[in-house]
Parts: sequence; C-alpha cells; structure tokens
Amino acid sequence: MTSRGTAHVDTFARDHLPPPGQWPRLLFDLPELRYPERLNCAAELLAGTGPGRPAFRTADGTRWTYGELRARVDRLAHLLTRDLGVVPGNRVLLRGPTTPWLAACWLAVLKAGAVAVTVLAQQRPHELSTVCRIARVRHALCDARYVADLAAAGVPGLRIVPYGGGGPGDLLNRPAPGTPYRAVDTAADDVALIAFTSGTTGRPKGCLHFHRDVLAIADTFSRHVLRPRADDLFAGSPPLGFTFGLGGLVVFPLRAGACALLLERATPRELLPAIARHRVSVLFTAPTAYRAMLGEVAGYDVSSLRRCVSAGENLPAATWHAWHTRTGLRIINGIGATELLHIFLSAADERIRPGTTGVPVPGWQARVQDADGVPVPDGTPGLLAVRGPVGCRYLADPRQREYVRDGWNITGDTYVREPDGYFRYVARADDMIVSAGYNIAGPEVEDALLRHPDVVEAAVVGRPDEERGQVVVAYAVLRAGAERDPEALRAFVRRELAPYKCPREVVFRDALPRTATGKLQRFRLSAAARTEGDRQ
Repeated sequence: MTSRGTAHVDTFARDHLPPPGQWPRLLFDLPELRYPERLNCAAELLAGTGPGRPAFRTADGTRWTYGELRARVDRLAHLLTRDLGVVPGNRVLLRGPTTPWLAACWLAVLKAGAVAVTVLAQQRPHELSTVCRIARVRHALCDARYVADLAAAGVPGLRIVPYGGGGPGDLLNRPAPGTPYRAVDTAADDVALIAFTSGTTGRPKGCLHFHRDVLAIADTFSRHVLRPRADDLFAGSPPLGFTFGLGGLVVFPLRAGACALLLERATPRELLPAIARHRVSVLFTAPTAYRAMLGEVAGYDVSSLRRCVSAGENLPAATWHAWHTRTGLRIINGIGATELLHIFLSAADERIRPGTTGVPVPGWQARVQDADGVPVPDGTPGLLAVRGPVGCRYLADPRQREYVRDGWNITGDTYVREPDGYFRYVARADDMIVSAGYNIAGPEVEDALLRHPDVVEAAVVGRPDEERGQVVVAYAVLRAGAERDPEALRAFVRRELAPYKCPREVVFRDALPRTATGKLQRFRLSAAARTEGDRQ
C-alpha cells in the first residue's frame, strides 16, 4: 500500500514521517480497504451524491446541498492555490467553531493537495504557537471572530486569512473562478492532515494521517458498525478539531451521502432541543453529555434518533442503562485515538454488552498484553494493543517508539479481554486526565501555572468525578508573601490554555511531596485529591 510518488511539492510532512521500521503493521484485509495508489479523499467524499441532496444544515435553518458544497469547496480551492499561493504539501491551519464553512475549508485544503491542521477555537496563543512551530505552518484560514488569539500567537511568517467577517480581505469576499477545481492527484499515502494530541509530557504530538486513512475510518467503523443511511441527519458535540468530531460530523455523513447538522454550540443543554427541532437521527457525543441529558430528555421529542455513539471516555454501564430506559436507544460505545484517527473497538445493536467497550471493528485486530508485549490470559488486565488500516505516525517525535511496539499500537489504556472476546476498559495506563471526553495532560497545565509570577511549584492530578469521569486538581506552592487566591490562579490558566484544561480546584501547599532524590510523588497527591473529593 505504498505509492510510487508523492504529489507534494512541499515535502515537509512526508520527510518527517517516522522511519518505516517504527510504523505499526497495517491491515488491508477487507476488500473495501484496497484503495488505488492515487487517491484524493476530499474528491472521493464529495463525489457520487446528487447535487440537490442536503449536505449540511445549521441551527438557524441554513441548508447547503451537495451541489452547493462542491461549488464552494472548488471556489475555496481556487483561492488557496491562486490567491494565497498554497502548494501541495503546505500545512494550512484551520480555526473556528463548527460551521459548514470550516468543513468546506477543510475539504478545499485537502482537494488542493495541502495538509489540514485543524485546531480548536478555544485554544490560546501559546497553544497555537506551539502547533504552528511543530508543523511549520505558514498559512491559516480562521473564522473572523477568532482571529485575535491566532494573531497574538506571533507565529513568524504566518499569513492569516479570515473568513465570514465581511471585510474586503475576507476569504469569502474574494473573486474566484466559478469553474470546477480539478483535485490534485495525490497519492493514497500522501499526508492529508495533522491532528494534534497532548502527551503526558505536555508537548503536543502531531499525528500524520494519509488520504486513504480518512476513507478507512468510514469504511470500517461507520460502514460496519454505525451503518448510516443516506436519509440520516448527523449531529453531535465534538468539534472538528477533534478527530471524533471530524469523523462523526464530516467524513461519515459525506461518505454515506447523508447530511450533518453543524452546531456552533452543542452543549448538553443545546443538543436536546436541536435533536427535537431538526429531527436528528445519528448523535455523536461523550458519556458526560449523555449523563447530563438524562434529567431533561423526557421533555423533548427524540423519537427521530436511531443511532447514539459515545466515545472520548469510558461509558459506565449505569449511564448506558439509564439512557436506554428513558429513550429505548442502545448507545454504541467505542474507543478511538487521535493516533488511529477514530474508533477501533465497538459494538452495535444486539451485540452491545453494557459495561464493555465492544469487540474489534471489522478491519481491526486487538489484544491485551503485558509490558513486554506478551499477550495476557483473558480476564487479566494489561495494555491494549491494536492494529488495522490506520496506524500511529508521529511528526518527528521520539515518542513513536513508545506508542508503536512490535507492529502494534499501544494506546495507553489498561483493558481486560473477557473470555467471550469483549474488551472491558479498566483505566488509563499513564497520567493523562480524561475529563468530560477531553484529554488533558497534567504537565501542560503545570507549565501554565508555573508561568504565573507567584507560583514556585505546581503539580496537577486527576480526581475521580461521577459526572465528568475526572476533574483537574492543581496543587501549587507560592512565593513567600503571595496571596492564596485560587480564583485568580484559575483565571490566569484560562488565559493561557483552553478553558477545559483549567483546574476545577486549586489547593495551596507549603511544599509538594518529593522523594529523597527530589522526584515528585504524584501518587500521594492523587490519593489526597481522592480523599478531599470524598469529603465534599
């Protein structure tokens, strides 16, 4: 499955792939995964559906047909290559809330042979600067309402073009040919996107995914487990900067010729009325949202729903049963990873076993192994190892050797394989904090706290929480004489990082627990956080 030649003129992404010997073993056993050597996934996603069929809808009633979407993507691709000078292989940062225009920009970048780097609208200048530095981004398309933080990132040489703002320089106001844009003849293994995920060290990792990978997640999980129909209306809470949202709200509906309701705001309070008003049939969100909606779901008509997908964190059996009791719907649980683009363990309909994640999605293999890579017996906790048509390929990052071992992707999750072949989640195997479906690296939050002039030491841990899975608790040591004001410190972190990374609680200490050699005893803080949580 290796192409004979890249279409990229700017070969940075390909040049910084890990050595082939560090890749996982890739599987293409299913007939639908045997893609041609030349493949542009954006062209594939936009092809084959009648021009009059609905593609995207918004909360205010705006509707885009497939014909309109194709025309707008082609117009944007012309502007990217003609006006902005983007060449195949250039990285293009995309920033904004979930809208049809953000999705169209993503498709245009890929159709033009460039590499999409989609970030969250919530991310702050320091985070944006890091992403741009690692991926060497020089072009950015940004929702006009979110330009300030991107400009404040101070990325050298970055050309920021706003869209949707109405000004003369706005991308949507520039004249462009009304002719179709011929998709760049990319190789199936040309890099299409770089998705960033935080590691436990706090330094984001760029995950390189190919054009064929984008189609593979639709041709495995979506095709065989979700099984969408052309008359489905998709909706959900994950933004397009998360691959969970990118798959569920753009790739899967377009691959099926279906429609997506793209919501700028999709909190649990806003999802239920949107489902009822627009007659949503396929829903993607995290367990936290399903729990939050339980108390109000009886007040809304959700009879249009036929598929509910949960990922981002473990789905407790109690939440599954409560949702099923109130709605009659069986939540499709799943686990995915940014490194693998989307869901690889799941089950649907009668195959669902509440309390388990499921079984390997067709096209994928999974096992549970010990730290030496030896499979452990069923019923024994161990490290989850998976492989399939998509694999981890970090952008110039030595952590590749940690994630890929002996051809398997080691996800960092502790699992048990039951004797009947179902996989049951136990815990994260590292210090990652998973709160309401968001992965939060404790050291990254610690770094933000330490940028405050009054903070001398900082440590961040996760505390179990019934509603969110975990919440972030920060322990801080201040300079002598500094005021112990937890709200002021939380406000400082919110200015430095996306709000979901902000500690829910700040605890001040005179000193942090350390070993005789000076190493932080994080386990003692985790135990203290659990004890303090039990008292609340």
